[in-house]
Amino acid sequence: MPFPLKRSITAVLLAFTALSSAHAATTYVQADRMVDVASGKVVDKPALIITDGRITAVGGQGAVAVPEGAIRLDLTGMTILPGLIDMHVHLTGRHDMHGYEGLAESTGDETINGVIHAEKTLLAGFTTARNLGAAGFTDVALRRALADNRLKGPRLYVSGPSIGATGGHCDNNLLPPEYEAHSQGAADGPWGVVKKVREVKKYGADLIKICATGGVLSKGTQVGAQQLAQEELDAIVAEAKRLGLKVAAHAHGTAGIKAAIRAGVDTVEHASFLDDEGIKLAKERGTYLSMDIYNTEYILSAGEAAGFLPESLAKERVVGKTQRESFTRAVKAGVKMVFGSDAGVYPHGDNGMQFARMVTFGMTPMQAIQAATVNAADALGASGDIGTLAVGRYGDLIAVKGDPLTDISLLEKVDVVVKGGEVMKGGL
Repeated sequence: MPFPLKRSITAVLLAFTALSSAHAATTYVQADRMVDVASGKVVDKPALIITDGRITAVGGQGAVAVPEGAIRLDLTGMTILPGLIDMHVHLTGRHDMHGYEGLAESTGDETINGVIHAEKTLLAGFTTARNLGAAGFTDVALRRALADNRLKGPRLYVSGPSIGATGGHCDNNLLPPEYEAHSQGAADGPWGVVKKVREVKKYGADLIKICATGGVLSKGTQVGAQQLAQEELDAIVAEAKRLGLKVAAHAHGTAGIKAAIRAGVDTVEHASFLDDEGIKLAKERGTYLSMDIYNTEYILSAGEAAGFLPESLAKERVVGKTQRESFTRAVKAGVKMVFGSDAGVYPHGDNGMQFARMVTFGMTPMQAIQAATVNAADALGASGDIGTLAVGRYGDLIAVKGDPLTDISLLEKVDVVVKGGEVMKGGL
């Protein structure tokens, strides 16, 4: 065959293949309503087009033409929203293996947990999640597998091992001294914690998770006590920023919350004992709060059977009520908020149970949805990819039968999940 003819045939075949692929990767979506989280409004009779995983058109039905050969996803009778974002999950952990029960979990076990829980999280409507704390960098491996489409689950942002003081909430305090057991992220002093920041970056973390105070579920820690000194917090944040990493700070106690905000962390997790000065600081610095106000119900009802330590149950009886009061005051003051469930403390897949509590304790349904979409995307630094149904963003969306703005509990059982234009649940 003459070379020019061979080259021409090859070019035609390549063009045909590209055309076929484009058609196969194009989806036209229509629904009764769309929650526009950027404007805080509802759009009637919306239509959008997803091509090669990203949204290429958004408008009204009739105004957006159906591309030739496109897959049609007809969600008549439903409301569509951006795929949800959970900013605080523990995918490699089990809700039924806390306290000493958790010592039986190997790194291999935790990896398998992550595979199972990632799919549950996705099918619950959360197309993106931020995993805060995982031994052995199991969350890094999980993120890579998900990014390569070897597993089903959300888009992941991961911290690797949490960084905290020796004997603190992020350390292993369950074994006697002869075992010399320490968590991977345990460190002390400014240079000690800086080294840990560099380590987690080296092994693939997207962000840094630190423990500024004691916690509910750790043995021997006072939940409100500050555990990282201001100098250590300052050093962590400065090094993280140099490396281009955001910082999430576990902080229940008043002093620790304010010290973390002063250091410049991006999000404060839990924020239970939040005072007026802390609220003012968060507003001034633009710090997001991620407050897990649902899981207290699980801890106090099922915690003993799940292996929670007696001291943890006692701490939760105090913390849960105070945290909800702090949440109400923060919302009223206009502090920036994101959705963070702490799933893993309670069952994965039940993430959406928190929406109703956010509304009960002060948010409007729209504010609760924005916390899990546009606000979370901003806190992640990923607004160009996720968080809204807009041109250029990933084709990540969910749908529910009815109107979540009149019944927020609809988000507890999502009917349709689409990730990157691919239907993961319901739909066709």
